[in-house]
This record gives sequence, structure tokens and C-alpha cells, in this order.
Amino acid sequence: MSVAWVFPGQGAQTIGMGKALAEAYPAAKAVFDEVDAALGEKLSALIWEGEIERLTLTANAQPALMATSLAAVAALKAEGIEVGQAAFVAGHSLGEYSALCAAGALSLADTARLLRIRGEAMQSAVPVGVGAMAALLGLDFATAAEVAAEAAQGEVCQAANDNDPAQVVVSGHKAAVERAVEIAKGKGAKRAVMLPVSAPFHCALMQPAADRMAEALAAVTVSAPVVPVVANVRAEAVCDPATIRQLLVEQVTGSVRWRESVLWMVGQGVTDFCEVGAGKALSGMIKRIAKDTTQKAVGTPEDVAALKG
Repeated sequence: MSVAWVFPGQGAQTIGMGKALAEAYPAAKAVFDEVDAALGEKLSALIWEGEIERLTLTANAQPALMATSLAAVAALKAEGIEVGQAAFVAGHSLGEYSALCAAGALSLADTARLLRIRGEAMQSAVPVGVGAMAALLGLDFATAAEVAAEAAQGEVCQAANDNDPAQVVVSGHKAAVERAVEIAKGKGAKRAVMLPVSAPFHCALMQPAADRMAEALAAVTVSAPVVPVVANVRAEAVCDPATIRQLLVEQVTGSVRWRESVLWMVGQGVTDFCEVGAGKALSGMIKRIAKDTTQKAVGTPEDVAALKG
């Protein structure tokens, strides 16, 4: 049995996530405390008792989801289950930062600060209302990419997230994305829906945010991870710190190649996936990508106990 640990991205956030872990495990509580200290604010109070509208703001959601994932990592470690036992780690978009932190490539404080910068930079890269994202359901990636290219018409429209065999997200200028929704329906999409997001992530419109992340990443230490990290933009494992830094910059404007990443890990012998943090969205995607694998989600003390067996 070969296991990969995977870390969720934006959209998985809920009020109260990680609270039970923090109450059950001092090491998990320490993660939230360290993130609060790194950001100079009580993000944990927002996560556990705040308003979902505030938590969903990109600049809050990104460090909050990372903190919840790393709290789960700390709880697992307290029970003798360590990330070093995994064959690979990977994360969906911001989840890649959680994976890198879990594998020791980035410190927890640096990861929290980087994700706050990333969230703010992605939010401010494009004025509200200029960009949009849409999920195209029932189309494969190649067809979705054709739809995006046809819809662009001189504007930006790119296939941003290759989530699973029947879910691709496109991102770009609002009018172009709206065109993509209509074109996708004509090409046999089961559904094509605009997403309730505040910015067009993972497309060329995010270049100002990529530039900001290049500056921010240049100022932090990146170490070799204890477990190979499967990078979103390469869909294969990387270990070299300079490469990791560069790919995190490319990731801001590049596609999240999640389907390919999962298939690559399966090709390397991975049979089991452990989703560490909030929600079970990645487990559902993985089930659709690789039907013969098993998925477990770890976001509560009960989940930790179940994994411990």
C-alpha cells in the first residue's frame, strides 16, 4: 500500500473547521496560535466563530484552510502518523502551500504570511466584476480548452482547473467566460455554471499577483521537502527548492493540473489517498479520476482515530 497526502484548496472553508482538532490536540491548537501570531491577528476566531462571508474572502480563506490542514497534520503526528510515511504530498492550488509546509519545505509562519499576500494579490490583480470563472461539467480537458479558446475572442479565457474527467473550470474576462458557458452547452456539456468567486484565478489576468508572489517567495527560505511534492503546474513530483519557488510563481497564472497529478501518483504506485484538512472535495475528484484507489479524509479527531485504527 502506497499513500499520498493531499491538501484541499479554496471552497472547502466552513465556520468551525479545525476547532475540534484544536480542542483535542494541543499540537493542533499550537498551529492555529502560530498562524495567528504570524499574521498579527486572531484568524482562529474568524475560522471558529466568524461570518462565512469574511472567512470566504480570498485573503482569509487561503491561510485559514492551510492552518486547518496543518492542524490535522499535527494531530496525526501526535498519534504517530507522520507525513514522512507518505510516498507523495500534493495540494489543490493554495493546498500546494499546505503540502509544502507539511513536508517541511516552508515554515508554518512563512506559509501563513505567503498565503495572506497571495490572497490579497490575487484579489487585487483584477477589479471586481472584470473577471469570472465557470465550471464546465461533462467535458474533458481537451474539449474545455477548445471552448475557452473559441470564447476568448481577443480577451482572456483559459482552462484553469483540470479537476477530474468531467469537471474543468475556465477563467478569464467575464464576458469571455460567459461566452464559454454558452459554447460549452453547445458542445455537449451536462452543465456549465458561473462560479461565485471574487477573482479569475489561474489565468493570465493574474500576472500582477504572480509578480507579487515572485517578490514574496524570494524573501523566504525554501528547503528540500522530506516527501516529494507533486506540483500543480507540472503534474509530477519536485524536490529542488529553486524549482519549487519558481513553480509557485507559475502556479498563479498556470492551470491546476489536478487530474493529471492524481494519475501521475497512481502511475507511481499510489493506491490510497488521505485528504488532510477541511472537507472531502478532493476525495470525490480522486474517486472519479482513479476508481480503484481508496480515499480517507482527516478533518476531525474522529477521522484521526479512524486512520490510526
